[in-house]
Amino acid sequence: MVSKKLVYFLILLLLISGVASAQNKSPDEPWFFIQITDPQFGMFENNEGFEKETVLYEKAVEKINNLKPDFVVITGDFVHNSESPEQIAEFKRITALIDPKIPVYYTPGNHDLGQTPDEASLRNYQKNYGNDRFSFTHKGSFFIGFNSSFIKAKLAEPEQEQYNWLVKKLKKSQKAQHIILFCHYPVFIKTVDEPTTYSNIDPDYRKKYLDLFNNNNVEAVFSGHYHNNSLATYGNTQLVTTSAVGKPLGTAPSGMRIVKVYSNRIEHEYFGLEEIPDLVKF
Repeated sequence: MVSKKLVYFLILLLLISGVASAQNKSPDEPWFFIQITDPQFGMFENNEGFEKETVLYEKAVEKINNLKPDFVVITGDFVHNSESPEQIAEFKRITALIDPKIPVYYTPGNHDLGQTPDEASLRNYQKNYGNDRFSFTHKGSFFIGFNSSFIKAKLAEPEQEQYNWLVKKLKKSQKAQHIILFCHYPVFIKTVDEPTTYSNIDPDYRKKYLDLFNNNNVEAVFSGHYHNNSLATYGNTQLVTTSAVGKPLGTAPSGMRIVKVYSNRIEHEYFGLEEIPDLVKF
């Protein structure tokens, strides 16, 4: 007959083993990040105020801090008027409330740089938000954010310089578990042959970038700008357009996208601010 002391010892051993395994998680264990886009302070009231944007963005930051993602990416249009110190200050004030343990990355939108970016608008952007592109490795996956305004505006020299930068970054990332990109403008919304609109990249540049992404094993490109959700594919690349955390222009409410990263796939879902779960389940 097993003694009570032995039973207690075995239970204690199991508990200690469980704690140890929780503290030494497998590198293949799933994790998640959050994409938000288009807080666009000033849009609701056409630059007359930004109270509604403040309420929505503060709620988004509260949700982010509760969920504790590995990082957050904001894909452009932080403000409606890039020359408004008040809008910029409010966006920065609320963004600074994100837990400092959660890195935040930015890609610029057309309202941050102007429809046709120039040296002055780029300097102003860099002064307020930092570089207009980024790249980093996290848990075996590679992430790139780039300035799609150069592409949309057909600015030959900066567009080509950035394209060359992308080529080099993608070539160096081919051993990564996943390669995921971020920008403001969707390459296209629904079909690869759709005509040019305010919300997509012109066909002149569209195939150039789609082929670059597909030929370099880019798994997904997350964008914003459209203020509604859309999902398309080109080859093996997902083109994910995420609706605004600010003013919606479609059926999706103000919200954010949660992206789960597994060893062999990614999964993502858009949530309205009132629908965000208290815990991300895998």
